[in-house]
Amino acid sequence: MRVLIIDNLASGLRNGIIHDFNRIFARDGDELTIRSTGGIRRIDSMLSDATEYDLVVASGGDSTISTVAYELRNTDIPLLPFPSGTANLLATNLNTPEEPSALARIARALKTEYYDLGEIAYECEGQSHTQGFAVIAGAGYDATIMQRAEKLKARFGPLAYLAAAASEPNPRVASFSLSLDDETLTSEGIAVLLINFAQIYPDLSITYNNDAQDGLFEVVVIKKQHTLELVPALLSALLDPHFTDRADYFESRRSARAFIESNPPLGLQFDGETPAATTPFEAHILPGAARFVVA
Repeated sequence: MRVLIIDNLASGLRNGIIHDFNRIFARDGDELTIRSTGGIRRIDSMLSDATEYDLVVASGGDSTISTVAYELRNTDIPLLPFPSGTANLLATNLNTPEEPSALARIARALKTEYYDLGEIAYECEGQSHTQGFAVIAGAGYDATIMQRAEKLKARFGPLAYLAAAASEPNPRVASFSLSLDDETLTSEGIAVLLINFAQIYPDLSITYNNDAQDGLFEVVVIKKQHTLELVPALLSALLDPHFTDRADYFESRRSARAFIESNPPLGLQFDGETPAATTPFEAHILPGAARFVVA
């Protein structure tokens, strides 16, 4: 097999486990190409010849993997998400193993499924930008958590997100205007999320009927103003996948397109990336655009 590996050196614990994968995976006659970035070299510049490979492996966190997936969108190239970031939500949703030996086995088996991706468009410093995401994009409280967690990852690892959430117990409440496929509505809350994959922890989902293969986002407004008020909802959702009181905490719609405005403007995030941008933003779904290798 010819395998192209995109390795983000700055992701997660920087423990180099991608090299264990290489050693376990390689067989006589295989060709494994590693291209690395520490955050300066652009990922798109490393994928220009991806069609010449049987498999692309993206080693990093959700942002790294979704960037590779977006660059490979609609190409039918198999992509193995290699979870070496801090939270690895995409791997959680796909039930992807973390051990290099297990990842090598599923890479060799090359079983794949097609999943939707999201595409977000926004203005930043006077310029228009378009970016893909695989898991969740949003504005408000979630973006604040991502920004604050970035400085804590080296010290706390995955717990950085919990520490960041605890540091903002009373997030800003905003008025949202949501223009969706067939309706426009207004709401108030601390964040709006466009969800493709809903699990934020094994067996714990923001919404209970999520499907990343249906060609639709779940557009969710988080309504509770104090973060501690979300804890009962999360615990109930963990104990009961069909927790019926979610409406007290989350307002949800389904849509293939969304244009989001807020008052006041709120910061953005997509799969953990936090550009220096605020609402408004626009997003739409890319049905079946990613071909992921699955367990």
